[in-house]
Amino acid sequence: MSIADWPLFLFGIIALINIIYYVFFSKFIFQKNSTQAQSSDDPVSVIVCAKNAAQHLKKNIPFLLDQIHPDYEIIIVNDASIDDSLDVIEQFMEQDDKVHLVNVVNNESFWGNKKYALTLGIKKARHDKLLFIDADCKPATEYWITEMSAHYGMDKQLALGYGGYSKIKGNLLNALVRFETAITAMQYFSYALWGNPYMGVGRNLGYTSKLFYDTSGFMSHMKIMGGDDDLFVNEAATKKNTSVVTSPKSFTTSDSKNNWAAWWRQKRRHINTAQYYKSSHKFLLGLFYLSQFGFFITMALAFSFSPWEFVTAIVITRYITSWIVVGSSLSRFRESDIIIIYPILELLLIFSQLGLWMHNNIQKPTQWN
Repeated sequence: MSIADWPLFLFGIIALINIIYYVFFSKFIFQKNSTQAQSSDDPVSVIVCAKNAAQHLKKNIPFLLDQIHPDYEIIIVNDASIDDSLDVIEQFMEQDDKVHLVNVVNNESFWGNKKYALTLGIKKARHDKLLFIDADCKPATEYWITEMSAHYGMDKQLALGYGGYSKIKGNLLNALVRFETAITAMQYFSYALWGNPYMGVGRNLGYTSKLFYDTSGFMSHMKIMGGDDDLFVNEAATKKNTSVVTSPKSFTTSDSKNNWAAWWRQKRRHINTAQYYKSSHKFLLGLFYLSQFGFFITMALAFSFSPWEFVTAIVITRYITSWIVVGSSLSRFRESDIIIIYPILELLLIFSQLGLWMHNNIQKPTQWN
Protein backbone atom coordinates (compact mmCIF):
# COMPACT_ATOMS: atom_id res chain seq x y z
CA MET A 1 0.00 0.00 0.00
CA SER A 2 1.44 3.33 -1.07
CA ILE A 3 1.52 6.46 1.07
CA ALA A 4 -1.17 7.98 -1.15
CA ASP A 5 -3.56 5.14 -0.28
CA TRP A 6 -3.34 5.63 3.50
CA PRO A 7 -5.82 8.53 3.86
CA LEU A 8 -8.57 6.55 2.12
CA PHE A 9 -7.75 3.35 4.01
CA LEU A 10 -7.75 5.14 7.39
CA PHE A 11 -10.99 6.95 6.54
CA GLY A 12 -12.62 3.68 5.54
CA ILE A 13 -11.62 1.94 8.78
CA ILE A 14 -12.88 4.77 11.00
CA ALA A 15 -16.11 5.05 9.01
CA LEU A 16 -16.63 1.29 9.36
CA ILE A 17 -16.21 1.47 13.14
CA ASN A 18 -18.70 4.33 13.25
CA ILE A 19 -21.20 2.40 11.11
CA ILE A 20 -20.87 -0.67 13.35
CA TYR A 21 -21.79 1.47 16.34
CA TYR A 22 -24.93 2.74 14.64
CA VAL A 23 -25.92 -0.82 13.73
CA PHE A 24 -25.42 -1.64 17.42
CA PHE A 25 -27.68 1.29 18.39
CA SER A 26 -30.39 0.01 16.05
CA LYS A 27 -31.25 -2.43 18.84
CA PHE A 28 -33.25 0.42 20.37
CA ILE A 29 -35.22 1.39 17.27
CA PHE A 30 -36.37 -2.19 16.73
CA GLN A 31 -37.41 -2.58 20.37
CA LYS A 32 -41.16 -2.50 20.81
CA ASN A 33 -42.57 0.08 23.19
CA SER A 34 -42.38 -1.30 26.70
CA THR A 35 -45.53 -2.83 28.12
CA GLN A 36 -46.35 -3.29 31.74
CA ALA A 37 -44.44 -6.35 32.91
CA GLN A 38 -46.09 -6.79 36.30
CA SER A 39 -48.66 -5.26 38.60
CA SER A 40 -48.46 -1.47 38.48
CA ASP A 41 -50.43 -0.96 41.70
CA ASP A 42 -47.44 -1.31 44.04
CA PRO A 43 -46.87 1.69 46.32
CA VAL A 44 -44.18 4.10 45.12
CA SER A 45 -42.08 6.78 46.77
CA VAL A 46 -41.37 9.62 44.35
CA ILE A 47 -38.26 11.55 45.39
CA VAL A 48 -37.59 15.11 44.24
CA CYS A 49 -34.33 16.81 45.18
CA ALA A 50 -34.62 20.60 45.12
CA LYS A 51 -31.95 23.24 45.56
CA ASN A 52 -33.08 26.85 45.14
CA ALA A 53 -35.94 25.59 42.97
CA ALA A 54 -38.99 27.41 44.36
CA GLN A 55 -40.36 28.39 40.96
CA HIS A 56 -39.80 24.93 39.50
CA LEU A 57 -41.59 23.34 42.45
CA LYS A 58 -44.59 25.65 42.07
CA LYS A 59 -44.84 24.70 38.42
CA ASN A 60 -44.14 20.97 38.50
CA ILE A 61 -45.36 19.47 41.79
CA PRO A 62 -49.02 19.80 40.67
CA PHE A 63 -48.20 17.39 37.81
CA LEU A 64 -46.97 14.86 40.36
CA LEU A 65 -50.10 15.32 42.46
CA ASP A 66 -52.25 14.64 39.39
CA GLN A 67 -50.74 11.20 38.75
CA ILE A 68 -53.18 8.34 38.30
CA HIS A 69 -51.77 5.73 40.67
CA PRO A 70 -53.46 4.13 43.70
CA ASP A 71 -50.68 4.52 46.27
CA TYR A 72 -47.74 6.90 46.18
CA GLU A 73 -46.00 9.55 48.23
CA ILE A 74 -43.93 12.54 47.14
CA ILE A 75 -40.80 13.22 49.15
CA ILE A 76 -39.30 16.62 48.42
CA VAL A 77 -35.76 17.08 49.66
CA ASN A 78 -34.95 20.73 50.27
CA ASP A 79 -31.18 20.74 49.89
CA ALA A 80 -30.17 23.80 51.95
CA SER A 81 -31.98 26.19 49.62
CA ILE A 82 -31.64 29.92 50.23
CA ASP A 83 -34.72 30.88 48.21
CA ASP A 84 -38.39 30.21 49.06
CA SER A 85 -38.25 26.46 48.35
CA LEU A 86 -39.03 25.48 51.94
CA ASP A 87 -42.11 27.73 52.06
CA VAL A 88 -43.36 26.33 48.76
CA ILE A 89 -42.93 22.74 49.95
CA GLU A 90 -44.76 23.44 53.20
CA GLN A 91 -47.65 24.95 51.25
CA PHE A 92 -47.96 21.77 49.18
CA MET A 93 -47.84 19.71 52.39
CA GLU A 94 -50.81 21.64 53.71
CA GLN A 95 -52.73 21.02 50.48
CA ASP A 96 -52.05 17.27 50.11
CA ASP A 97 -50.93 14.65 52.63
CA LYS A 98 -49.01 12.77 49.93
CA VAL A 99 -46.29 15.44 50.10
CA HIS A 100 -43.51 14.99 52.65
CA LEU A 101 -40.46 17.11 53.45
CA VAL A 102 -36.83 16.33 54.12
CA ASN A 103 -35.10 19.56 55.05
CA VAL A 104 -31.30 19.43 54.68
CA VAL A 105 -29.48 22.20 56.49
CA ASN A 106 -26.14 23.63 55.49
CA ASN A 107 -23.21 21.86 57.09
CA GLU A 108 -19.57 21.92 56.24
CA SER A 109 -19.11 18.18 55.72
CA PHE A 110 -21.70 17.75 53.00
CA TRP A 111 -22.31 21.25 51.64
CA GLY A 112 -23.14 21.05 47.97
CA ASN A 113 -23.43 17.26 47.92
CA LYS A 114 -26.65 16.22 46.26
CA LYS A 115 -26.01 12.56 47.07
CA TYR A 116 -26.18 13.21 50.78
CA ALA A 117 -29.50 15.01 50.33
CA LEU A 118 -30.89 12.18 48.20
CA THR A 119 -29.75 9.61 50.74
CA LEU A 120 -31.81 11.37 53.42
CA GLY A 121 -34.78 11.36 51.06
CA ILE A 122 -34.40 7.64 50.41
CA LYS A 123 -34.22 6.93 54.14
CA LYS A 124 -37.47 8.86 54.57
CA ALA A 125 -39.26 6.77 51.91
CA ARG A 126 -41.91 4.35 53.17
CA HIS A 127 -41.99 2.18 50.04
CA ASP A 128 -39.46 -0.14 48.40
CA LYS A 129 -40.04 1.26 44.92
CA LEU A 130 -38.24 4.57 44.53
CA LEU A 131 -38.86 6.83 41.55
CA PHE A 132 -36.69 9.88 40.92
CA ILE A 133 -37.40 13.13 39.10
CA ASP A 134 -35.69 16.53 39.27
CA ALA A 135 -37.41 19.66 40.56
CA ASP A 136 -37.29 21.26 37.12
CA CYS A 137 -39.00 18.24 35.50
CA LYS A 138 -42.59 17.20 35.03
CA PRO A 139 -44.12 13.91 33.89
CA ALA A 140 -45.22 13.91 30.26
CA THR A 141 -48.49 12.19 31.23
CA GLU A 142 -50.52 11.37 34.33
CA TYR A 143 -49.47 7.72 33.91
CA TRP A 144 -45.77 8.29 34.52
CA ILE A 145 -45.65 6.62 37.94
CA THR A 146 -47.70 3.66 36.75
CA GLU A 147 -45.65 3.15 33.58
CA MET A 148 -42.27 3.43 35.26
CA SER A 149 -43.08 1.45 38.41
CA ALA A 150 -44.47 -1.47 36.42
CA HIS A 151 -40.98 -2.39 35.24
CA TYR A 152 -39.09 -2.96 38.45
CA GLY A 153 -39.73 -4.71 41.73
CA MET A 154 -39.12 -8.43 42.36
CA ASP A 155 -37.09 -9.58 39.32
CA LYS A 156 -35.94 -6.23 37.97
CA GLN A 157 -34.49 -3.83 40.50
CA LEU A 158 -33.80 -0.82 38.28
CA ALA A 159 -35.71 0.94 35.48
CA LEU A 160 -34.20 3.38 32.99
CA GLY A 161 -36.53 6.08 31.68
CA TYR A 162 -36.26 8.93 29.20
CA GLY A 163 -36.06 12.53 30.37
CA GLY A 164 -36.50 14.97 27.49
CA TYR A 165 -36.62 18.75 27.21
CA SER A 166 -39.36 21.15 26.17
CA LYS A 167 -39.25 22.57 22.66
CA ILE A 168 -38.46 26.16 21.74
CA LYS A 169 -39.21 26.74 18.08
CA GLY A 170 -36.37 28.24 16.05
CA ASN A 171 -33.82 28.05 18.89
CA LEU A 172 -30.52 26.38 17.95
CA LEU A 173 -29.42 25.79 21.55
CA ASN A 174 -32.73 24.11 22.35
CA ALA A 175 -32.39 21.90 19.26
CA LEU A 176 -28.86 20.93 20.34
CA VAL A 177 -29.97 20.16 23.91
CA ARG A 178 -32.81 17.95 22.69
CA PHE A 179 -30.56 16.26 20.14
CA GLU A 180 -27.82 15.50 22.67
CA THR A 181 -30.39 14.19 25.16
CA ALA A 182 -31.97 11.86 22.60
CA ILE A 183 -28.61 10.60 21.30
CA THR A 184 -27.43 9.86 24.84
CA ALA A 185 -30.67 8.00 25.59
CA MET A 186 -30.39 6.05 22.34
CA GLN A 187 -26.97 4.89 23.52
CA TYR A 188 -27.73 3.96 27.13
CA PHE A 189 -31.01 2.27 26.13
CA SER A 190 -29.20 0.25 23.46
CA TYR A 191 -26.41 -0.81 25.79
CA ALA A 192 -28.97 -1.88 28.38
CA LEU A 193 -30.98 -3.82 25.81
CA TRP A 194 -27.79 -5.63 24.78
CA GLY A 195 -27.26 -6.52 28.44
CA ASN A 196 -24.60 -3.96 29.30
CA PRO A 197 -26.29 -1.01 31.12
CA TYR A 198 -23.95 1.84 31.95
CA MET A 199 -25.97 4.93 32.91
CA GLY A 200 -29.34 6.51 33.57
CA VAL A 201 -30.62 10.03 34.22
CA GLY A 202 -31.98 11.36 37.51
CA ARG A 203 -34.75 13.14 35.63
CA ASN A 204 -36.44 9.76 35.15
CA LEU A 205 -35.01 6.81 37.04
CA GLY A 206 -36.46 4.09 39.23
CA TYR A 207 -34.91 1.52 41.51
CA THR A 208 -35.70 -0.33 44.71
CA SER A 209 -34.51 0.68 48.14
CA LYS A 210 -33.17 -2.88 48.45
CA LEU A 211 -30.85 -2.29 45.48
CA PHE A 212 -29.78 1.04 46.98
CA TYR A 213 -28.84 -0.49 50.32
CA ASP A 214 -27.31 -3.63 48.76
CA THR A 215 -25.05 -1.34 46.72
CA SER A 216 -24.20 0.73 49.83
CA GLY A 217 -25.93 3.69 48.23
CA PHE A 218 -23.59 6.35 46.87
CA MET A 219 -20.72 5.53 49.22
CA SER A 220 -18.23 4.46 46.53
CA HIS A 221 -18.55 7.86 44.81
CA MET A 222 -19.92 10.10 47.57
CA LYS A 223 -17.01 12.52 47.28
CA ILE A 224 -17.51 12.94 43.53
CA MET A 225 -19.72 15.95 42.88
CA GLY A 226 -22.02 14.43 40.26
CA GLY A 227 -23.16 10.94 39.45
CA ASP A 228 -26.10 10.37 41.77
CA ASP A 229 -27.77 8.89 38.69
CA ASP A 230 -25.21 7.65 36.15
CA LEU A 231 -22.51 6.52 38.58
CA PHE A 232 -25.06 4.67 40.70
CA VAL A 233 -26.44 2.92 37.61
CA ASN A 234 -22.91 2.21 36.38
CA GLU A 235 -22.17 0.42 39.64
CA ALA A 236 -25.51 -1.23 40.43
CA ALA A 237 -27.04 -2.12 37.06
CA THR A 238 -26.60 -5.57 35.52
CA LYS A 239 -28.00 -7.50 32.59
CA LYS A 240 -30.45 -9.29 34.87
CA ASN A 241 -31.66 -6.51 37.17
CA THR A 242 -32.22 -3.66 34.68
CA SER A 243 -35.22 -2.85 32.49
CA VAL A 244 -35.73 -0.19 29.83
CA VAL A 245 -38.97 1.79 29.73
CA THR A 246 -39.68 3.25 26.28
CA SER A 247 -43.39 4.05 26.39
CA PRO A 248 -44.08 7.76 25.69
CA LYS A 249 -46.37 7.71 28.73
CA SER A 250 -43.26 7.16 30.87
CA PHE A 251 -41.33 10.20 29.59
CA THR A 252 -40.54 13.29 31.63
CA THR A 253 -39.93 16.81 30.36
CA SER A 254 -37.60 19.54 31.65
CA ASP A 255 -37.21 23.19 30.75
CA SER A 256 -34.15 23.59 28.56
CA LYS A 257 -31.31 25.92 29.53
CA ASN A 258 -31.99 29.26 27.88
CA ASN A 259 -28.43 30.43 27.27
CA TRP A 260 -25.20 28.87 26.11
CA ALA A 261 -23.28 29.66 29.30
CA ALA A 262 -25.82 27.89 31.53
CA TRP A 263 -25.86 24.86 29.23
CA TRP A 264 -22.06 24.77 29.16
CA ARG A 265 -21.90 24.71 32.98
CA GLN A 266 -24.46 21.92 33.12
CA LYS A 267 -22.66 19.76 30.56
CA ARG A 268 -19.29 20.26 32.25
CA ARG A 269 -20.76 18.71 35.38
CA HIS A 270 -22.26 15.80 33.47
CA ILE A 271 -19.16 14.99 31.44
CA ASN A 272 -16.96 15.13 34.53
CA THR A 273 -18.57 11.97 35.95
CA ALA A 274 -17.89 9.80 32.88
CA GLN A 275 -14.25 9.38 33.88
CA TYR A 276 -15.45 7.27 36.84
CA TYR A 277 -17.35 4.72 34.74
CA LYS A 278 -16.20 1.12 34.54
CA SER A 279 -13.17 0.71 32.27
CA SER A 280 -15.08 -1.29 29.66
CA HIS A 281 -17.74 1.41 29.40
CA LYS A 282 -15.16 4.19 29.14
CA PHE A 283 -13.43 2.29 26.33
CA LEU A 284 -16.62 1.68 24.34
CA LEU A 285 -17.92 5.22 24.77
CA GLY A 286 -14.50 6.71 24.01
CA LEU A 287 -14.12 4.63 20.87
CA PHE A 288 -17.51 5.79 19.62
CA TYR A 289 -16.57 9.42 20.15
CA LEU A 290 -13.20 8.93 18.45
CA SER A 291 -14.92 7.27 15.49
CA GLN A 292 -17.22 10.29 15.18
CA PHE A 293 -14.50 12.90 15.56
CA GLY A 294 -12.09 10.89 13.43
CA PHE A 295 -14.68 10.49 10.69
CA PHE A 296 -14.65 14.21 9.92
CA ILE A 297 -10.90 14.65 10.29
CA THR A 298 -9.99 11.69 8.07
CA MET A 299 -12.74 12.60 5.60
CA ALA A 300 -11.01 15.94 5.00
CA LEU A 301 -7.69 14.15 4.48
CA ALA A 302 -9.24 11.58 2.16
CA PHE A 303 -10.90 14.21 -0.01
CA SER A 304 -7.53 15.99 -0.25
CA PHE A 305 -5.45 12.97 -1.31
CA SER A 306 -7.79 10.23 -2.56
CA PRO A 307 -10.24 9.76 -5.47
CA TRP A 308 -13.37 11.68 -4.57
CA GLU A 309 -15.67 8.93 -5.89
CA PHE A 310 -14.52 6.41 -3.25
CA VAL A 311 -14.58 8.97 -0.46
CA THR A 312 -18.07 10.10 -1.42
CA ALA A 313 -19.33 6.51 -1.46
CA ILE A 314 -18.07 5.98 2.09
CA VAL A 315 -19.61 9.26 3.27
CA ILE A 316 -23.00 8.39 1.75
CA THR A 317 -22.96 4.89 3.27
CA ARG A 318 -22.15 6.25 6.70
CA TYR A 319 -24.80 8.98 6.57
CA ILE A 320 -27.53 6.66 5.30
CA THR A 321 -26.85 4.30 8.21
CA SER A 322 -26.60 6.97 10.89
CA TRP A 323 -29.53 9.01 9.59
CA ILE A 324 -31.82 5.97 9.65
CA VAL A 325 -30.84 5.01 13.21
CA VAL A 326 -30.67 8.54 14.62
CA GLY A 327 -33.80 9.62 12.76
CA SER A 328 -35.78 6.65 14.04
CA SER A 329 -34.55 7.29 17.58
CA LEU A 330 -35.48 10.97 17.43
CA SER A 331 -38.92 9.98 16.19
CA ARG A 332 -39.41 7.54 19.09
CA PHE A 333 -38.43 10.28 21.53
CA ARG A 334 -40.91 12.70 19.89
CA GLU A 335 -38.10 14.86 18.49
CA SER A 336 -38.88 14.46 14.78
CA ASP A 337 -38.68 18.19 14.07
CA ILE A 338 -34.86 18.22 14.39
CA ILE A 339 -34.15 15.23 12.13
CA ILE A 340 -33.67 17.48 9.11
CA ILE A 341 -30.76 19.36 10.72
CA TYR A 342 -29.12 16.23 12.15
CA PRO A 343 -25.74 16.75 10.37
CA ILE A 344 -25.41 20.29 11.77
CA LEU A 345 -26.34 19.23 15.29
CA GLU A 346 -23.96 16.28 15.15
CA LEU A 347 -21.02 18.52 14.27
CA LEU A 348 -21.95 21.03 16.99
CA LEU A 349 -22.20 18.26 19.56
CA ILE A 350 -18.93 16.54 18.63
CA PHE A 351 -16.85 19.70 18.81
CA SER A 352 -18.62 21.06 21.90
CA GLN A 353 -17.83 17.77 23.66
CA LEU A 354 -14.19 18.25 22.76
CA GLY A 355 -14.30 21.77 24.19
CA LEU A 356 -16.01 20.56 27.37
CA TRP A 357 -13.41 17.85 27.88
CA MET A 358 -10.58 20.37 27.45
CA HIS A 359 -12.26 22.86 29.81
CA ASN A 360 -12.76 20.22 32.52
CA ASN A 361 -9.14 19.17 32.29
CA ILE A 362 -8.10 22.76 32.94
CA GLN A 363 -10.65 23.56 35.65
CA LYS A 364 -12.95 21.13 37.49
CA PRO A 365 -16.61 22.12 38.11
CA THR A 366 -17.38 22.68 41.80
CA GLN A 367 -21.18 22.76 42.35
CA TRP A 368 -24.13 20.53 41.50
CA ASN A 369 -26.52 23.49 41.17
